[in-house]
Amino acid sequence: MSTKLPKVPAVIVGMGWAGGIIAAELTKAGIPVVGLERGKERTTNDYLMGHDELRFQHRTELMQDLSKETITHRNNPNMRALPMRSYGTFIVGDGVGGAGSHWNGQTYRFLPYDFEIKTLTEEKYGANKLGPEYTLQDWGMTYDEIEPYYDTFEKMAGISGETVEMYGHRSNPYPTGPMVKTPTFELFEEATKKFGYHPYMIPSGNLSENYTNPDGIARGACQYCAYCENFGCEYGAKADPVVTVIPVAKETGNLDLRTHSNVTQILNDGTKATGVVYVNTITGEEFEQPADVVIVTSYVFNNVRLLLNSNIGTPYNPETGEGSIGKNYCYQVSAGATTLFYDDKSFNNYAGAGALGIEIPDFAGDNFDHSDVNFIHGSGIRMTQYGNRPIAINHTPSGTPSWGAEFKKQSIKYANSTLQVKSQGASIPHKDNYLDLDPEYKDAYGMPLLRMTYDYTEQDKELVKYMAKVTRKIAEEIGADHYETSEEQAPFNVNVDTNTHNTGGVIMGADPETSAVNSYLQMWEAENVFVIGASAFPHNSSFNPTGTIGALSYRASEGIIKYLEDGGGLLV
Repeated sequence: MSTKLPKVPAVIVGMGWAGGIIAAELTKAGIPVVGLERGKERTTNDYLMGHDELRFQHRTELMQDLSKETITHRNNPNMRALPMRSYGTFIVGDGVGGAGSHWNGQTYRFLPYDFEIKTLTEEKYGANKLGPEYTLQDWGMTYDEIEPYYDTFEKMAGISGETVEMYGHRSNPYPTGPMVKTPTFELFEEATKKFGYHPYMIPSGNLSENYTNPDGIARGACQYCAYCENFGCEYGAKADPVVTVIPVAKETGNLDLRTHSNVTQILNDGTKATGVVYVNTITGEEFEQPADVVIVTSYVFNNVRLLLNSNIGTPYNPETGEGSIGKNYCYQVSAGATTLFYDDKSFNNYAGAGALGIEIPDFAGDNFDHSDVNFIHGSGIRMTQYGNRPIAINHTPSGTPSWGAEFKKQSIKYANSTLQVKSQGASIPHKDNYLDLDPEYKDAYGMPLLRMTYDYTEQDKELVKYMAKVTRKIAEEIGADHYETSEEQAPFNVNVDTNTHNTGGVIMGADPETSAVNSYLQMWEAENVFVIGASAFPHNSSFNPTGTIGALSYRASEGIIKYLEDGGGLLV
């Protein structure tokens, strides 16, 4: 039996980047908010002297417990989906801050092309550039409309970077300058400029200098300790909801943050949500929290799963194309990299930061002509220096045994003598890549798990082949003793593939027939439910998603405030 609590204006499900931004903006506007987070409270004190690769990287302390909740996966509908039992592809955050605590910090904007991808592709290449099986669609808003929100997010987070002319216009420069350019990046820069490309330092949520944001939050600069990915930052130098927006919300006195609170259902009367049900993960007690507005801001998979388990929105049917919940699941394409091995040259590969890198934009979006290739969009071509931690990073030439004396010998030899020219490609939606509920497997509370049906498409494979030639050309210009290029895209493997950027399932658009939410991320079929996060992306660009999640969160905040002030109605 649930304990029914007093009604509140707004309840937020998940306190990561999206939830933190929404909480800060609503509470600053004087709106009382309940924030529900299934994990525990976290502060920078939890990470003091926490450079523990085994604890955080391999035992995934900051992540969702897969023994209690996971996803199932199959490559196509003819396969049986099986649960993901260990983290490989996805690292789903757990606790206050969510994935915003353990992310690397790479903070791009998507291209103007991304937001009108269907229209612009068909105008330039015709309606038959891709087959009808690719469910490409515009986002229901333009880059010019989202640009001010990108600017707000970057100022709040103190993003470090430099202006790139091949991207959309900027109303302001980045609030802090780019990170340091290491000797390895100078090699990349020199080689790419010889081909006429345009290298730039990757925009970073790791502060390049001390910074105080518009809310008065002061943070210190990055110390390049190399413990960003899968780690919380003990210095607060990495932008994190815990050290930026959540303290602002708490300071207002209008945020009731409840940790260890796992939301299992959104209650609704058939047209609107009436509140949520959540379980205290420590005591097992169940509570009903009524609310005027329900704001879903958890991870992509959890957003979709919660809606499906709550019977809110129409589930996507891949056979008919009808429905939108679960539609257009996308990943990213990371094959096509070239690894450089040096026999007699070494670098300081153990120093770094999560967003320390250099990239060229020349092969992203429609920045190059696609008339004679069998794909659209493209890749960022980059070299990064995250910092090679000693347990798991052992680059050795192919053919080296995976254990034993020879493995140790080659690991030591190339520990500081390996570089990579990498490719991170866009993911275009396909009718057979989608999310739904698993008919067999359930979580610790008896709720059906989310089932992913996904594999790489012909579009992905063609993109990889093309980008492999680019990374190889750049690598050969840099120069090394040995080169290895990943030229073919293997089938998707949920336990092996390592890109963590998942999008779609509750996609945005201008048409209720083909999308789940409008440009304020308000559900067409339940007007007082807002679903914020990368689940709203109709496709996935070649860039990391956090900057776009942040921008959409600020826009959604405006919409939610207006909705509450006006007493309801669909936003336009």
